[in-house]
Amino acid sequence: MAGKKRNWIQEERRQTLGDWVSFCLGCGHAQRFFVEEEALLPAVCNWCKGTMRHRCPSCEALVPTVFTVDCEECGASLRENALFGGPIRRADR
Repeated sequence: MAGKKRNWIQEERRQTLGDWVSFCLGCGHAQRFFVEEEALLPAVCNWCKGTMRHRCPSCEALVPTVFTVDCEECGASLRENALFGGPIRRADR
């Protein structure tokens, strides 16, 4: 499954804040990072001590956006589509 083409604002954000995202499976805390700094990412969330995820557990693809629920490369689930009682992604997306 190929990823969607990014628009110019997404590319600008990536170049400024970081190309990839790491997020907490527990509380949803997220941070952007550049691949050169991947080794510095915490494995545990600073806020809730939950597990941080920045790669797909199935194919090891990096996570491009904080709203990702399923891997754009292989389609595997990265996390549940709910946080704090509400959906992360609408059903039509």
